[in-house]
Amino acid sequence: MLFATIDIGSNAARLLLTNVEVVDENVLFERLTLLRLPIRLGDDAFIRGKISDEKVKTLVKIMCGFKEIIDGFNVMDTMACATSALREAKNGDEIVKKIKKESGIDLKVIDGKREAKLIYANHIEKNFDPAKNYLYIDVGGGSTEITFVGGGVRKSKSFNVGAIRLKEGLVLKETWDEMDKWLNKNIPTENIIGIGSGGNISSLYLLAKKINNDPLQYDELKELCRTISQHTYEERITELGLKPDRADVILPACRIYLSIMKTCNIQTMHAPIIGLSDGMVHELYQKHKKKFME
Repeated sequence: MLFATIDIGSNAARLLLTNVEVVDENVLFERLTLLRLPIRLGDDAFIRGKISDEKVKTLVKIMCGFKEIIDGFNVMDTMACATSALREAKNGDEIVKKIKKESGIDLKVIDGKREAKLIYANHIEKNFDPAKNYLYIDVGGGSTEITFVGGGVRKSKSFNVGAIRLKEGLVLKETWDEMDKWLNKNIPTENIIGIGSGGNISSLYLLAKKINNDPLQYDELKELCRTISQHTYEERITELGLKPDRADVILPACRIYLSIMKTCNIQTMHAPIIGLSDGMVHELYQKHKKKFME
């Protein structure tokens, strides 16, 4: 059965088509297509507090295009979520209504807690040692979602510490302190492994030349951060192979990951190819689970 999920983030709009099958009681999730279109809504939302008319028109066109693709594939169900940028934009509700009117897509603006829950729905930790503790870390453009899993306990929190915000100097010291305080209070500093998700950690993983989900060590990430900082924006594109809309936020994202890893004494980070869109697929599967059993 085919599902479509849409993630409207601070940096880009993504459409993911995923085929889900149940084989011998095993649920298989196969990514068929991921379409990513950079739009950088965060530049407007975090700096000006409102999405510009030009970007609203572009976003609506993107959503109409996504709808054409979804209809062409005859998907079983669709889920569309928007995160930090539309959460903060003064015209966020107006944009959601316009998208509904023009494309027919019911876009939901979700809060940080809901975003963290959807990311955790991937349950990647089940593929690792159950005796260890795990920290899901998703660094986006506008916010960072953190979920701790271990010893039968799960705790989640979202913070307005994102790569675009940090690049623009919009992360308040009080927000950093709030995140550090929560981590020190809620996260054990022993026997813990990081699980990174989203485009930033995937790009860092590729730059580190990791394959087959080989773990990324703290010292390796620190050295990678130093290497990136020695390249100009143009060199990050031409020499490191980064996309233009990733090249200017990759260093702030790297610094956020390093900060969290240092605070929690995390030495190892795994970077499976997962994100919010994949978590939405898992939720859609649960919604339609009975149909899979028929």
